[in-house]
Amino acid sequence: MTADSSSRSALLLGKLRALVGAHLPGVELVDGSFPGGAALLAGEPPVAWVLLDENPIGSFGSALVVAGRQGASSVEIVVDDADAAGVIARRAALFAPPPRVWSVEGRSLVPTAPAAVPVPASSLPAPDLAELLVDADLEVVVEGGIVRGEVNGLEVARIVHGHTTVGEPIEEPLLEVGVGQADRELTGMLHGSLSPIDQLGRAVEIVRSLRRAGAEPHPLNQLAPERWLRARLVADPGRLGLVRLRPIEGAVPRPNLRDRAVAVALGEDAHGAAVVVACSVGVDLDLVPAAADARLAIDPDARLLLVVPARDAHPVTRDLAARLADPAEVVALEGDWRL
Repeated sequence: MTADSSSRSALLLGKLRALVGAHLPGVELVDGSFPGGAALLAGEPPVAWVLLDENPIGSFGSALVVAGRQGASSVEIVVDDADAAGVIARRAALFAPPPRVWSVEGRSLVPTAPAAVPVPASSLPAPDLAELLVDADLEVVVEGGIVRGEVNGLEVARIVHGHTTVGEPIEEPLLEVGVGQADRELTGMLHGSLSPIDQLGRAVEIVRSLRRAGAEPHPLNQLAPERWLRARLVADPGRLGLVRLRPIEGAVPRPNLRDRAVAVALGEDAHGAAVVVACSVGVDLDLVPAAADARLAIDPDARLLLVVPARDAHPVTRDLAARLADPAEVVALEGDWRL
């Protein structure tokens, strides 16, 4: 821990101690630990009070695990960001018993009401451009109202409306090619003379050659592995005992290409029942809360499958999945899921 991060931790712990002390006067408070925030144990049996500071929404699952490891009988979540607190309260309500979530208002703690379930944004029509994505044999994914074309879960093109990536106004929808914003800008500058079809073909060829099983490590096959896993399952839903499966956006937008996020899909089993599938690669303590939140937004009555490579089926994930009011099932895929 650096001097700056140590000072930050001390400030957060002092802040949490002042807030909880004012809320529970006379109760003994024992310092705990929580990376990216602060934690206290209060009373007997001990109740964990956890202040989420860095990435509060993504840290909620970690708070549940850390509180349990410190011997807490229950956990109270404290969040400074009001919007994040509402999302966390919505996720907390999906667990049994549900942790309470508190917002910070001045020097006081105030109970937080769950945020409303988000409504997916509608995508604007551009059938001719969407057909180019289909003809290029891309996975067509709609998130945040944007139509994207992906190769094994990695975006290589998107349809933009109103403005280009660099902010130039456009009157008609435009197909932009590239992996991420910087690559779309670079492709537009260096290959703007090529037709959209030729730009797309070039990008797809490069990404397919690198994003495949057995390829040497490269940034293009290291990004968004959870979306690659989802793409493989969408192509072969029978691996999960499903008859169909399609990508769908979760309840919280994906932050960017580099940050870890859960990839969600909606499927149907042989009996016609809905199944929500959440894919993750690596041990991600946000998987269970994010997946349960996605199910709430998509179909609260659906089965929930958490799909991970076998090496990543950690006991903490199974424990969190079992703690949901409507438990999820962890599916561990053996072998190389990229094949």
